[in-house]
Amino acid sequence: MKLIGLEPAMSRSLFFVIYAVLTAMLLAGCATNPVSGHRQFMFLSESGEVQMDQENSPHQISADYGAAQDADLNRYVSSVGSQLAALSHRPDMPYTFRVVNAVYINAYAFPGGTIAVSRGMMANMDSEAELAAVLGHEIGHVCSRHTAQQYTTGMLGSALVTVAALIVQQKKEEYAGLTAGLGTLASGVLLARYSRANEREADALSLEYMTKGGYNPEGCITLMDMLRKISKENPNVIEMLFATHPMSDERYQTAVREVSEKYQAQKIYPLNKERFQEKTARLRAMKGALDQMQNGEKAASSGDYDSAIASFQAALKEAPQDYAGLLMLAKCLLAKKNAAEAEKYASSARAAYPEEPQALHVLGMAEIQLHRYEEAYANFSEYEKMLPGNPNTMFYKGYALEGMQQKDKAAQHYQSFLRQVSEGDNAKHAYRRLVEWGYVQPASRTR
Repeated sequence: MKLIGLEPAMSRSLFFVIYAVLTAMLLAGCATNPVSGHRQFMFLSESGEVQMDQENSPHQISADYGAAQDADLNRYVSSVGSQLAALSHRPDMPYTFRVVNAVYINAYAFPGGTIAVSRGMMANMDSEAELAAVLGHEIGHVCSRHTAQQYTTGMLGSALVTVAALIVQQKKEEYAGLTAGLGTLASGVLLARYSRANEREADALSLEYMTKGGYNPEGCITLMDMLRKISKENPNVIEMLFATHPMSDERYQTAVREVSEKYQAQKIYPLNKERFQEKTARLRAMKGALDQMQNGEKAASSGDYDSAIASFQAALKEAPQDYAGLLMLAKCLLAKKNAAEAEKYASSARAAYPEEPQALHVLGMAEIQLHRYEEAYANFSEYEKMLPGNPNTMFYKGYALEGMQQKDKAAQHYQSFLRQVSEGDNAKHAYRRLVEWGYVQPASRTR
């Protein structure tokens, strides 16, 4: 869909993209890879990596229901990660480490050093050495500048490539629409699928960093073996990990060989199982609830909302104040058009974790279904204050204003939204209203 009526702003955007590409070609040029020491052609500077991280990682963290509220657990993971980062090839990057409330199994890194491990991953690990292997792997991606390499390749392929918005990828359209724009690991340039060569390099760096940090390299092998087993027994909870971090028997066998040949002497180092078990005791105590939430996510993504609701309700019996469980249930209820119940659970989530903004977005969606447009607008506005930069918030504020019969203000929001997003149902709705209200001439639309 091409929106000629909004052409001046679109043209400026195109100009700045092209200008940025040309500037990058002139200024960035060749850079030395921190790991290999080789010169590489890079469009993205280190400051650019940090800026991309700071602009995008908060949306992904929120999409994963925020950092876990267990402060001790986050401090523990941060201490392990910080120790390894100090031994890495880029010790001066602004690293942060946290556990996120998501229940699927994954870990990821943004290019500026924001690194997260999901509760699902943490609950399935057995030792601190395994945790060190995970964090070392993600640090390896940052140090090797894998995201910057992919960004450069994309820019070389097309001068019009820009950083993609993180968009929910779910099998069922109704469920996807409830969280559109909140972010997910399934897409987005910054969390794109790594190549197998990238993964092998990150694996090698993980072994290097974890053994420098005094960890038994067997932790890397047992971690990979655990992931292989889960991929066979319960693949749905690990599919996002394998989408972003392709796993193979070859990677596992390479790790076994590396440990045997290069790190044999370090096998006397500790695994630190006892410390890991102690630090993760509260999380492991709720593994039953996490398993139920994983089942619920699988059912919701395939459109079986009744089964999903039953799973989330079972999880909440064990963990009644769990933020992620409450919001997952609220989303399923919204998908079934049960907005009143959805609002109740989203409100409970908001009370359970007021510092995390996603509950405001879900509340706004529930209130739109209930035709409470003023309340919806207030919640989307508060969400935007807490987490700016999501274009979908602009759309839903416009939708709420439309419901309040404030067409001029609604039109302004729709126009702002369409300057950033030009495809999808929301863009079609916004454009249609602008035509109906006389802000855009129908003849200005071309296919």
